[in-house]
Amino acid sequence: MTKHPTDCNCGCNEPLSQEGISRKDFLKTIGTAGIGLGISPISSMALWEEGKTEDILKSNLVQSGKVQHISLLHTTDLHGQLQVHDEFFLENDRVVYKKRGGFAHLKTLISELRMQNPNSLLIDGGDCFQGSGVASLSEGKALIPLMNLLNYDLVLPGNWEVAYGKQMLLHDLGAYNARKVCTNMTHDATDPEFLFPPYQIFYIAGVKMGFIGYNDPLTPTRQPPAYSYGIKFIKPEINISKYIKILRDQENCKLIFVLTHMGLTQQIHLASQEYTEGVHYILGADTHERIRQPLQAKYAKVTEPGAFGSFLGKLDLIIEDGIIKEESYQLIEVDPEKYKADEEMAAMIQEVSKPYQQKLNRVIGKTKTPLIRYYILETPMDNMITDALMWKFTPDIAVSNGFRFCPPLNPDESGTANITVDFLYCMLPSNNNLILAEVSGQQIMDWLEKELENVFASDPAKRFGGWLVRFQGMKINFTIAREYGKRVNEILIKGKKIDLKKNYQIVSCEREGDPKNLICRIKNVNKITRLPNLIHDVMEEYLAKHSPVSPKLEGRATATDAPANLLTQANGLNYEFR
Repeated sequence: MTKHPTDCNCGCNEPLSQEGISRKDFLKTIGTAGIGLGISPISSMALWEEGKTEDILKSNLVQSGKVQHISLLHTTDLHGQLQVHDEFFLENDRVVYKKRGGFAHLKTLISELRMQNPNSLLIDGGDCFQGSGVASLSEGKALIPLMNLLNYDLVLPGNWEVAYGKQMLLHDLGAYNARKVCTNMTHDATDPEFLFPPYQIFYIAGVKMGFIGYNDPLTPTRQPPAYSYGIKFIKPEINISKYIKILRDQENCKLIFVLTHMGLTQQIHLASQEYTEGVHYILGADTHERIRQPLQAKYAKVTEPGAFGSFLGKLDLIIEDGIIKEESYQLIEVDPEKYKADEEMAAMIQEVSKPYQQKLNRVIGKTKTPLIRYYILETPMDNMITDALMWKFTPDIAVSNGFRFCPPLNPDESGTANITVDFLYCMLPSNNNLILAEVSGQQIMDWLEKELENVFASDPAKRFGGWLVRFQGMKINFTIAREYGKRVNEILIKGKKIDLKKNYQIVSCEREGDPKNLICRIKNVNKITRLPNLIHDVMEEYLAKHSPVSPKLEGRATATDAPANLLTQANGLNYEFR
């Protein structure tokens, strides 16, 4: 069994009570689930508008020295994106691309914010060392010195932190200088010892603050099962009230925060349950949502600060006698024009990337249209991937998972953008074998109903994983607001209505640890064949023959009650992804 060394940095060998310094109104039918939870935007507390930090600093309470000003700086879902990259924005219902992110620019922003308020705590919500070429080829090790240079105070593992297995999870996170927290990952069913401390305590400006943390308990289902071998995940409802009580009653914490990597709708659901009473904020992650105004649920407020290092969430709190008197939240864009590159970080990125640059910088194709993965129903990026599978193997249906990671790639003034091996790793970090199988029309129908339930369940706690599964060779139409098992209106395969009694060939990527008779979560398939081809090789062959490509939305997946460019599950909450 994997145990931590006595000199590891995860915090497991320290006392658990450790203290130190430290599209607007559509889809209302589905949105009623959120409204029923009592969710609303925070409105009346003093300083919610963006850019009001100066007002806080100038307030009479702060100037008098009678209160404490604390800043929580929050990143998440960095996905190994070390360099400045294209980023997607929605402005006046128009898609706009801007250059954002980059660790060297993020470092400058963080340094400036810490100078503005030394009473700052830097937190990361997980999914850091998966999602790029350097991250994949180094199994996360290249990210360690970069995260340490950013000088995080506290980190939570995300669902993709298991990508290289339990040993590498413990190695990579264990090498972070930051404290770790995770209240729902233990070694296995026979050893209930936590992988990381279940809570952490910080004294900041004399205020005692407690943190607990939850990775998505559905990780072993979301990710290939082999990734999580030797790890047991616990649902928050099993123990969250216990640790809230410990922090509040035994440790006498004045403020309690929950770091989560569960997705916005699950986090709002959690913040609305009675067992979460006593928590001030849920600092969320996983769905890459861009919360600009925290959402107020029944028992706690919820934030989520985007992804890829394109944004940083900043929560400013004015505390008097252990009570929050004023608060302000900003979602700050990491604009490389505004925040110049930190020279030390830039040099370190160059150093850790050098062993992989020759491989990763190779151009394997070009695109004339933006490659984007933000849309929930269908994306140009995944249309290209499934087009490649269809071209290579000519099955009835080619399938790819509904991933969220990978920033966009937008053509420049020349009209094209280079697709490199690095971008291939961003799209598909795991270079898996392909598998071919035979499934019945009824199996396809049942599978699609389950996939739709995973994304659009009326119960937010049942929504998990990425966005809708992606495919070529098939078109589906559905109604989101209907109940499970009754959403699908029509399925066409190769232009013909599906025959529930007919067998169809399907090709998809292998998931390590899946049963031999399962493909892409379709159970009991027949005539399954593990192909010798790797997905990266297929993509390179396809791009070599078809570049420049021009993937776009084609109506492969359409809903009667949502637009093709649907960007969030969290509807009805006075929130818009932009």
